[in-house]
Amino acid sequence: MNYYTNQGGWIEVICGPMFAGKTEELIRRVTRMEYAKKHFLVFKPFIDNRYANDEVVSHSKYKIKAININNPTEIFQYLKDDVQAIVIDEIQFFDETMIDIIQNLASKGLRVIAAGLDLDFKGKPFGIMPQVLAISEKVIKLTAICVCCGEEATRTQRIIDGHEAYLDDPVVLVGAKESYESRCRKCHKVLIHG
Repeated sequence: MNYYTNQGGWIEVICGPMFAGKTEELIRRVTRMEYAKKHFLVFKPFIDNRYANDEVVSHSKYKIKAININNPTEIFQYLKDDVQAIVIDEIQFFDETMIDIIQNLASKGLRVIAAGLDLDFKGKPFGIMPQVLAISEKVIKLTAICVCCGEEATRTQRIIDGHEAYLDDPVVLVGAKESYESRCRKCHKVLIHG
């Protein structure tokens, strides 16, 4: 009889709205792995070119080297026997193949660290993030500060031409402070045409 065995890896996720410090926390964990002389690879989606093409950069300008990929299967091109951890920023932008890939990596004994938005600008679960959260062993949900009332913000507010975005606007719009704000549930708004 064959049994599935796990080699001791795990998946940890850092999530929350924009401006909550997700990327800074990701970079903090990478820095600790550097001090511990661990071998790791950092990936980011090709679509995220806000600050740099070959770096993960926080809004506070902390940065680490990263590999841009379009398709999650590209991770295997860079994987070597000495790699102990895989780090993925903005995981919500990847398609569903990422779920099986991170499961596979963790089952092979690797530490998988992922960061991303848990909700889109409409306040709905973002892309693959619900599945990523469900299969993770460790989840940290960060909050930001609501720009309207100063309370804890759990939502990302999209701003277009000085007003809140509309419900039928496309979900993906890569941007930073020029396009987004952090808001609490009470202050978060999505407009409806008509």
